[in-house]
Amino acid sequence: MLSRRIPIFVAVCWMLLLAPLAVPCTAQEIMPLPSVPPDLASRVTLAPGPLAQLKEAQEKTNPQQTASQQQTQPQQNPAQTSGTSHDRLFWALPNFLTVENAENVPPLTSGQKFKLVARGVFDPMEFVLVGFVAGLGQASDSDPSYGQGAQGYAKRYGTAYGDNAIENFMAYAVFPSVLHQDPRYYQLGHGGFRKRMVHAVSRVVITRSDSGDTQFNYSEILGAGTAAAISTYAYHPQSERSFGNVATVWVTQMGWDAATYMVKEFWPDLRKRPKKDKQP
Repeated sequence: MLSRRIPIFVAVCWMLLLAPLAVPCTAQEIMPLPSVPPDLASRVTLAPGPLAQLKEAQEKTNPQQTASQQQTQPQQNPAQTSGTSHDRLFWALPNFLTVENAENVPPLTSGQKFKLVARGVFDPMEFVLVGFVAGLGQASDSDPSYGQGAQGYAKRYGTAYGDNAIENFMAYAVFPSVLHQDPRYYQLGHGGFRKRMVHAVSRVVITRSDSGDTQFNYSEILGAGTAAAISTYAYHPQSERSFGNVATVWVTQMGWDAATYMVKEFWPDLRKRPKKDKQP
């Protein structure tokens, strides 16, 4: 009987000895984890992704190629993004319809064409230029019917300004909008003097469409002719109202436009020259 109870007694003793180890720990007995210092947490950064690691490896293996790629990224000309210019000939006269060193530029809407022409026609320097032209006519007594003095100068000034404004709107806004042609002058910018001169003069009869195709410059021819007819029969003296005078004014206007295109072609070269002279 005693021999049967000894194993039971021994089992009970082992259970009493192992019982404290089986009791679960309370929340107060759990040791808190060590906290991370704030300065150390701020310095912890996430590991870069695979693409960032690959880019970093390429920069380390070939830094010269990476630098050359950054330097050779094309810089957009303001004219390439807007299609317009804020330049001035001789730092004074409006040159808003000239595009320099830019081939792929957005086309102008009809509203933009009229707006650019109006900017030039109503520019303060345009009034000064017309005043100078009227002064030359006054000094040479180009048309005796105008007379002399303030009244004669006012008539010459109004005639010169009207001729210029009507011709600009007709040749660079009205007809380009109707015929979908580009009224801007595209500078060639390279080659010899003769090549560039021929390019400038030929723009009187050659232009671009709004889609970029080369076309006959109907806007220039029809615009200058229409402007000559309107001005001659509207406000020129009665003695000048003839078809011969219309043809003379027509050809004169296109001649002035050809000369203006030549100035526009070579003006960027003249504008850059003072900067080169200042360099040591």
